[in-house]
Amino acid sequence: MTTPIYYVNDAPHVGHAYTTVNADALARWHRLAGDEVFFLTGTDEHGDKVARAAKENGASPTDWVDATSRRFVEAWRGLNISNDDFIRTTEPRHRVAVQSFLQRVYDNGFIELGTYSGWYCVGCEEYKDTSDLLEGRVCPHHRRPVEWLEEENYFFKLSAFSERLVDFYERHPDAIRPPGRRNEVLGFIKGGLQDISITRTSTTWGVPVPWDAAHVFYVWYDALINYVTAIGYGQDDERFVSWWPAVHHLLAKDIVRFHCVWWPAMCMAAGIDPPGHLVVHGWLLVGGERLSKTRIASAAGNADKAGPLSLTEIAPEALTEDFGVDAVRYFLLRDTAFGADGDFSYEGITSRFNADLANNLGNLMARVAMVVASKCKGVGPKPDPASRLQSVSAGAVADAISAWNDAQPHLALEATWRLIHETNSELESAEPWKCEPGPVVDAVLGSALEVLRIVSVLTWPAMPEVCAEIWRRLGLPGSPDGCRVPADTAWGGYPGGLVVEKGAALFPRRAR
Repeated sequence: MTTPIYYVNDAPHVGHAYTTVNADALARWHRLAGDEVFFLTGTDEHGDKVARAAKENGASPTDWVDATSRRFVEAWRGLNISNDDFIRTTEPRHRVAVQSFLQRVYDNGFIELGTYSGWYCVGCEEYKDTSDLLEGRVCPHHRRPVEWLEEENYFFKLSAFSERLVDFYERHPDAIRPPGRRNEVLGFIKGGLQDISITRTSTTWGVPVPWDAAHVFYVWYDALINYVTAIGYGQDDERFVSWWPAVHHLLAKDIVRFHCVWWPAMCMAAGIDPPGHLVVHGWLLVGGERLSKTRIASAAGNADKAGPLSLTEIAPEALTEDFGVDAVRYFLLRDTAFGADGDFSYEGITSRFNADLANNLGNLMARVAMVVASKCKGVGPKPDPASRLQSVSAGAVADAISAWNDAQPHLALEATWRLIHETNSELESAEPWKCEPGPVVDAVLGSALEVLRIVSVLTWPAMPEVCAEIWRRLGLPGSPDGCRVPADTAWGGYPGGLVVEKGAALFPRRAR
């Protein structure tokens, strides 16, 4: 499971967090399913854009990337990201892999020397066709004028792979998800591929070309190879073969061309299989008055700037300080259909917090613990094997498992919250707090405790800390991460006879 590696010309922001939290939740889910998982993220540290950012900040490129890379490490630690490795493209292991990989492409006859001239966007690290530019030769993504560059480059013969790429995607229709992105990629390939420049002589901040010391590899070709560096390419063949090509790349829609066209063609040219799975998501779009007015944080350090915030100016730690880590994780996973664009706003987070977390999950935990204390002397009874909630649970579990496996966290959480809602409704109908202690009350409360146990397992990939706390309050040994699905989401797993702790509110309601 991989995220893109993030540029270190700037600081981590919510857009980075969106991809990384989704990747983390999916990695955690597959661990629950019993899969062997290797979860990779990291930073992209070469290229002219990074060198210029370092100069603008009065630092050497090495000092700049060391400092900025640490900010990503700290941001992911703050969001409870469970990555197994954090790769930096300035590491010696990556230099070895890049040179080994592209030397093989060169030896196979797919790289040749030429001269390139054109309009170049430093922000995109990409040459641009004039048809792609705004008036005044401005990049539409970075809103900055492009520069004219002309230099001797080595070119990758991308055009040689048109038919092979089309054949691969037609034989593997699930390689790119959602299907609309696959169709977009096929349309681009069938429209004709051009050979692309992969080296520079105008900068020295990069991995040197092994067969020509005057050149360094262009940042995208250096960066894409990180995915195989981390699993031993060129250094540990046995480990590499054990993982590749069973990879799931998560990426935003603006880098589809690089990952779904260039990268698979590079793999073919190097004599290895293309990546097995590419999962593409949309963008988060900033909205809401409160977010703009309060200026809750600025990743770029310009929180006092006038005007509305952009997504890149919102630091993840500002949100987690305000809402808590698990609530932010839940919002990023639940509020937007993975693959579509989504709206990111302060009001949206607050609404999800109050409705889903405080009123539903938090309320269920609080009312069950309270009534167990008053009617069962604090000891949880066993679930009712004939409860209506058993069939509701079975349906919710099946839907959640299907959605997690299909890389659709929002649908998995929707199915889980359906179970929470039905359990709250069951309690409101039975009103055990008004009944005398006895078998009827025990059956209702035991079933609600069983739902909380199952929910803790299903929701653990999204909210690991909260789910571990619910698990503890139920008196269960261990933690949800020691469970396996589907076995441990079957009805009847709560043993009864355990002390249930009330505790403070999991999610105190927030003012709007």
